[in-house]
Amino acid sequence: MGDTDTRAVTLAFDHVSVRFGGLLALNDVTFNVLEHQIVGLIGPNGAGKTTAFNVACGFQKPTSGTISFPKLGRGRLRPPQLAGAGVARTLQGVGLFSHMSVLENVMAGAQSRPGGGTWRAIAGLPSGVRQERLLRAEALEHLERLGIAPFAAALPSGIPYGVAKKVSIARALMERPSLLMLDEPASGLDESELEVFTHLIIELRESMSVLLVEHNMDFVMQLVDHLVVLNFGQVIAQGSPKDISTNPDVLAAYLGIDE
Repeated sequence: MGDTDTRAVTLAFDHVSVRFGGLLALNDVTFNVLEHQIVGLIGPNGAGKTTAFNVACGFQKPTSGTISFPKLGRGRLRPPQLAGAGVARTLQGVGLFSHMSVLENVMAGAQSRPGGGTWRAIAGLPSGVRQERLLRAEALEHLERLGIAPFAAALPSGIPYGVAKKVSIARALMERPSLLMLDEPASGLDESELEVFTHLIIELRESMSVLLVEHNMDFVMQLVDHLVVLNFGQVIAQGSPKDISTNPDVLAAYLGIDE
């Protein structure tokens, strides 16, 4: 995505630094996520990826610099504000409700939407009966897209970890986000599941932007439009997967190849 790209900016990091005592976890990080763009945030262990993701999600306040959501007309958001602003996220831990079925967990993702009323719907209260049918149909559609509809009635304790990861993504999609942020989405998925998931994210790009933090380089390279590479808290390269794959700084820092 070159300098002439005129798409709106969905997420903007503007000279963001984060300091923990004497440790500079992020140092002057600047990058954008454009509308209908898939951006991968990569780097070796300890590069600052998780800190950057936490800043984007509102878990961590920058020491300096700003983060904003220009397309959404919002500045930095706290975690409870994300869904209402059109931002959904998944974390490394799936975080499903143990006492609720897979289908109910996915339906719960609509709770943050205006007029969500998910809990009334799940509880079967009269005011929520009509909405319950609509939410159930929408949740089942997401489960089917992810290939996990057969697990709809199961409890989280009875499903494989890879399926649980997909459930957390389906729940995020119930928020109908403009920006979807994924933390290590490929972990726990086998090769066939990764293939399905890759196609899903590419399909989602038509209706939202995606920012993902991921270690699986094969997965990232075939999926994203733009890569941001961190090392020791700094951006050492940005560009297309093709550009990044031959960048000498990236080869040295991330792949351990010194040319």
